[in-house]
Amino acid sequence: MSDAMQPGNPLSNYRRFESFREYESLFDDMVPKTESIIRVFDRKLSRAWNSAVRIALLREFLLRNRANKLLIVLHVANNIEEELPRLTEFASYFGHAVKIHQTPVMAHHVYDPFVIFDASHYLHRFHHAHMRAAQGSHDVDGSQQLHERHLELWEVSKAVVLGNVSGL
Repeated sequence: MSDAMQPGNPLSNYRRFESFREYESLFDDMVPKTESIIRVFDRKLSRAWNSAVRIALLREFLLRNRANKLLIVLHVANNIEEELPRLTEFASYFGHAVKIHQTPVMAHHVYDPFVIFDASHYLHRFHHAHMRAAQGSHDVDGSQQLHERHLELWEVSKAVVLGNVSGL
């Protein structure tokens, strides 16, 4: 692990790590610090998205402000209802704030999952099959690049309709 300051913002920090457990832990640590929006891109969601702790953190995040959002883009979304029932129920209850999209096959060449917390913090895995990752804090430039990629993926993807989410 190495820490390096980014030029421009003296609070900016970028560090690499290589642990799935640390990645999931950092995600959970960042949720309470997030003020308005969490943007996720991944191949598919891990089992950590079914943990009571993660769902409680996300619930607190959304209840803090009615305008808060959780926007998720996935390549594979057909496992959500079967493998992640807590997330399914959570998404149903917070349908106004939780949006899940699935990319078309033409976008499956994008292979590096990331999460952006607000506009200046992120987690970025360099490939979905390997755990080499980085954490950026107070890094507006790095976050902006990931945000633009998330927007592109969001625009070409389609909303996922979960079985018990009525959409009404």
